[in-house]
Amino acid sequence: MIPNNKRWSRRDVLRTIFFTAGAVGSASWLSGCGGSSESSASPIAPGPGVEPVPGNIPDTVESLVGRFANIGPLRETPDIHGVRTPEGFATRIVAINGELPQPAGMSPLAPQTGGVGNRPWHIFPDGGGAVPRDNGGWIYISNSEVPGVGTIGFTYPALATLANAAEELTPGLAQVGVLVFDPDGTIVDSYTILSGTTFNCAGCVTPWNTWLSCEEFPNGQVWECDPYQPGEGLARPTLGYFSHEAIAIDPRQRRLYLTEDMPDGRFYRWIPDPSDWPEGAERAALQSGRLQMLSVRGEGAEGALHSPQPVTWVDVQNPHEPQHENRLEESTIFDGGEGVWFFQGIVYFATKGDDRIWALDVAAQTIEVIYERATAEAPNDILSGVDNLFVTSLGDVLVAEDGGDMQVVVILPDRTLKPLLQVVGQDASEIAGIAFSPDGKRMYFTSDRGGRNGLGGFTNGLGMVYELILPDSV
Repeated sequence: MIPNNKRWSRRDVLRTIFFTAGAVGSASWLSGCGGSSESSASPIAPGPGVEPVPGNIPDTVESLVGRFANIGPLRETPDIHGVRTPEGFATRIVAINGELPQPAGMSPLAPQTGGVGNRPWHIFPDGGGAVPRDNGGWIYISNSEVPGVGTIGFTYPALATLANAAEELTPGLAQVGVLVFDPDGTIVDSYTILSGTTFNCAGCVTPWNTWLSCEEFPNGQVWECDPYQPGEGLARPTLGYFSHEAIAIDPRQRRLYLTEDMPDGRFYRWIPDPSDWPEGAERAALQSGRLQMLSVRGEGAEGALHSPQPVTWVDVQNPHEPQHENRLEESTIFDGGEGVWFFQGIVYFATKGDDRIWALDVAAQTIEVIYERATAEAPNDILSGVDNLFVTSLGDVLVAEDGGDMQVVVILPDRTLKPLLQVVGQDASEIAGIAFSPDGKRMYFTSDRGGRNGLGGFTNGLGMVYELILPDSV
């Protein structure tokens, strides 16, 4: 229960189409996100970054091999759901916009009726996570990235102040919905845990198994939701007002890390007041704390391409105002912050404007770039349009593409790259919402603008959710 207390991606183009088509107010209804504890034996309840794997996790990232190190190449031909995977993997569609989820999954041949829950699946499913159920099942959580009036300020920053004011008077159309699974993978329910918000992008599952949903517009907030029952969620203003993309949590140091998806965005850290998250407490109240921006010192952000650079943190000014109006010169610009994940003392995050994956060492207080599209050399040049992130308990950094060629690409601990899957025939879409079932045997992801083509296949649409079934050898 929650206490009361520079480069346009396809998403950017679609935002503009949405508004110029006059669609505001008429849209139909809707990890990594991410964070992990330091080991699989942690007493903290597993969030989306804790993918249980038998055995102990090695002490350092450098000693990890990666869960997906030995997967083969993608098969030449996509399966009946339009997905290319390595040999031994299989897929299932578990939700399609406008249809009731089906207990056995969605048929590729025709829409079905009489499914579970009281809600057709939402439009534009984006960031997602998973939490365990007491019976051995799990719940998959999914944001809805429906634009609203405030999103005009995202697409056209010069109009942000006016759009923010109009947003206050206009109910949002975005929501957060869940799929409830039994231990055998059967879908048994579906319901809403947040509504009335705007452009909910990513977020994270907390160590105490709530969901933090991020609004991605210049005056956006973070909302905390209880995934175990229908509800409306609670705003957490202490986490700031900006174009929130995703969140990662370091439960031992009691820190939250947040990305901002703007061309002049910043990277943030939230430090709870001692009374908000006392040492030894199960959870943070998320009601009072300090919001800070990252400042890269030394040779600056460009120096991080070659070697780790020292960082410091500066308190934001006017934390209860939109941060695009309160930039600090000493803070560092990160061009289009996307997914973020905490794993074994490292905060990984993506920036789409320069196609980079960053690694922040929270103990050493240094930052470096571990992947950049512009300088990548074959065979490691297969990743572009970086977006959502997920890090497995064996150190694989899974990166979903917005743009590129609709792949999920694995960055292994040795920094070599392998494709995990590719969605074919949905080129106006993007992949997001990566999360694993508690046993690690099933992976979920969204094609947030995929749908049926009416001929028994799949093409661009209003959103769908896939399940990737992993072979026992992985």
